[in-house]
Amino acid sequence: MTDAALPATTPAVRRRRTRPQWLTLPVIIGIAIIAFWVIVAVTVPLWAPYDPLMIAGRRLQPPSMAHWLGTDALGRDVLVRTLYGARYSLPIAVIVVAVAVGIGSALGAIAGYLGGLVDSVIMRFVDVTLAFPPILLAMAVTAALGPGLDNAAIAMVAVSWPVYARLMRAQVLSLRGREHVEAAIAAGASRPRVLIRHILPLAWSPTLVNATMDLGQIVLLAASLSFIGLGALPPTPEWGQMISEGAVHFYSWWIAFGPGMAILSMVLGFSFVGDGLRDLFDPRSGT
Repeated sequence: MTDAALPATTPAVRRRRTRPQWLTLPVIIGIAIIAFWVIVAVTVPLWAPYDPLMIAGRRLQPPSMAHWLGTDALGRDVLVRTLYGARYSLPIAVIVVAVAVGIGSALGAIAGYLGGLVDSVIMRFVDVTLAFPPILLAMAVTAALGPGLDNAAIAMVAVSWPVYARLMRAQVLSLRGREHVEAAIAAGASRPRVLIRHILPLAWSPTLVNATMDLGQIVLLAASLSFIGLGALPPTPEWGQMISEGAVHFYSWWIAFGPGMAILSMVLGFSFVGDGLRDLFDPRSGT
């Protein structure tokens, strides 16, 4: 065989072969955004020039070199408060999604594997919960428990777990008839062992993708509850509560601009990463 008969390997071809196709520019941007906010949340007390709860200048001062996003109605620096807001929004999103995934996946796996009456009871409860718009159900639960971030987190878990129950149930139903599962049953494995060792490890992909995208939605939902007074309370530098303050002083646009852009960036970041994970776990994606 001559050299001319060998397939050409251009730099572009080599890049396509070595670079994961799911790692697109939007995914890289999403990872960078998330990394930025994680670093800010961890380190902002070390380098922030002002205390987020203390007066830093004249009230309602427009953006300037001293205060890049101006000051609010009490003279507090809006940029510093926006950066400190990541210390509330990011942890609450992670905690809510983790708890919702744990509860929903456990109930969904049990319903899908056992079937029968257990499946019917769990899924009817899921259907009833999903019949309510998430924001209205979260408002009702938070109003019943009382305002505050802790109660808002409980309310957000209450509206988030049914989605994961449905996802996991569907995955378990599609996997429980596989050959390796039947082989494990024939070998005498107990039901819990079959479910935990032979089904669940293959059922996590859709849940992981949905959880990643849900992180941004939980940030938005937490901000919505704080905006209407059911989440974080003053003087907490939480993004939704800051936007609520900005709505009172409508013409001082900079008060709501910072937290609004922060919410937008975090939602986009988690959405971009979620899209990349979906492409990574999708067997139909190109190689």
